[in-house]
Amino acid sequence: MDVYEAVTSRRAVRGFTDRPVPAEVLQRVLSAASWAPSGSNLQPWHAYVLTGGPLAELKKRAGERIAAGDPWDEPEYEQYPPALKSPYRERREAFGEQRYGALGIPRADVEARQRAASANWDAFGAPAALFCYIDRDMRRPQWSDVGMFLQTTMLLLRAEGPHSCTQMAWAKFHKTVAEILSPPDELILFCGTSIGFEDVTVQHPRTGRAPLGETVTFIDG
Repeated sequence: MDVYEAVTSRRAVRGFTDRPVPAEVLQRVLSAASWAPSGSNLQPWHAYVLTGGPLAELKKRAGERIAAGDPWDEPEYEQYPPALKSPYRERREAFGEQRYGALGIPRADVEARQRAASANWDAFGAPAALFCYIDRDMRRPQWSDVGMFLQTTMLLLRAEGPHSCTQMAWAKFHKTVAEILSPPDELILFCGTSIGFEDVTVQHPRTGRAPLGETVTFIDG
């Protein structure tokens, strides 16, 4: 698979089979992903990979919290601006309509949307998950570096065959994740990434992209 195919075939898959991702594949992908660019070569990412019993235990604890109606953990960073302006607001709304529309859930059915969202904390059935942390004292450029590491990881996974889904939703249960991983106190959980082989029986609508003219300006001398 060449890089263009990896980029265009990558998408957020929200339904995985229980087929294990070989350990050697995960190690090969993350070894190569360590070459992702970062300012002054800080490499500010801290990744934890869960499979098997530890991942099952995390899913169990997260599921118990959902069943008990526990509130989300106090946020450690702001995921979105308090008020999204245009065109970002419309893009987010279009995503929600497509995502829940594919599940047959109308916009007004808040309870059904919440039930669908709870699949995040089962990692959508994935047999592997990566949790990415960053030091609390890092700044915006280093968060950008973490994004480049994650993107590199996702593209390499596609080259190997598995799909993935990066989820900031795990940050809402960062205390439960920490119970399993025991990360140092100086780290913040940015996101989790579910990793596995796609369940082709689950409908995965492909979200669109803005026309190039909306996001790129070419200036020719």
